Amino acid sequence: MGEMSRYCASFVSYLLRDASGRAFWPGLTLVLLLAVTPSRAPAFEAGRLKSPIRVNDLEIPYRVFAIYALPGEVLEISPVDSGGAQALAVNVGAGGHAQPSAAGWRWQAPSAPGITTVDIASGADRIELNVVVLIPSASIVDQHINGYRLGAYPEKPLNGNALYLPPDGFIELTKDNADLQLSPHFTLSQFPSKQSGDYPKYLVLREQLLLKLELLLEQVNREGIAADTFTIMSGYRTPYYNAAINNVPYSRHVFGGAADIYLDVSPRDDVMDDLNRDGRLDYRDAQHLYEIADRLFREPKLAMLRGGLGVYRSNAVHGPFLHVDARQQRARWGLLP
Repeated sequence: MGEMSRYCASFVSYLLRDASGRAFWPGLTLVLLLAVTPSRAPAFEAGRLKSPIRVNDLEIPYRVFAIYALPGEVLEISPVDSGGAQALAVNVGAGGHAQPSAAGWRWQAPSAPGITTVDIASGADRIELNVVVLIPSASIVDQHINGYRLGAYPEKPLNGNALYLPPDGFIELTKDNADLQLSPHFTLSQFPSKQSGDYPKYLVLREQLLLKLELLLEQVNREGIAADTFTIMSGYRTPYYNAAINNVPYSRHVFGGAADIYLDVSPRDDVMDDLNRDGRLDYRDAQHLYEIADRLFREPKLAMLRGGLGVYRSNAVHGPFLHVDARQQRARWGLLP
């Protein structure tokens, strides 16, 4: 029993004694004790696998995760540890098909865009791999897909970096798939561009960004800040919307590799919580989140996710927030004294 619980028990026991010091109505003691003893918040469940799997070059450590493939694309699914095909049991889901390979399994996506789930068993682990078959970029007509305005991507990648090439395909977001689990604590509905327009919507989202957000959320909880997800203030941005808000054309948001986030748990009021517990809601709370993230991604084993972190102050439109991106090189900005 914790210190506060012991205090509550002693106080209730004192209240329920008569003048001679004898306890009366013991049942009421239990009722009141339950009423005043603080409940313990449930432990954060990271949703991790005991043994990660690999899809192509991407290591996946979670029991549910989404990856993206073009129609007919072949994905290599293998255990990170040795074992090959014998270490995994693969249920291919609707439309796709799989066959054993030297490393594990070779799975081919359906020929039509949509979402299919590949169920994988690895020892005691069960993995739900949600494969989003993309709408090919060849479907873009006059900077639109199915009436949804994308705008134009830059003609040349920034400094020749392949991360800034136009996407090969786009996720189709509908009312029916908005709740698709992309990872244990994030859904598809959290990431589309904020531009106006009805469904379907189209977006791009890098798997590395989801890995980074999940790792950061886990670390936040480890440091005593209880949260079940981040509020995504801005995820993907179409080039059209990005230009409309006067942002730079090579923003990582446009390529599905960035999210502007804050923690809004207690109270839920659409602004950052008082994370540093100084009694104020200001940029220092975003900076506190930055410090947690920067410490985490300095770890050598997470060097591939070091990417970008930026702190932003509040204005008339939004509260303070943290920019997180999955660029290859380390970038940091916005810290204030």
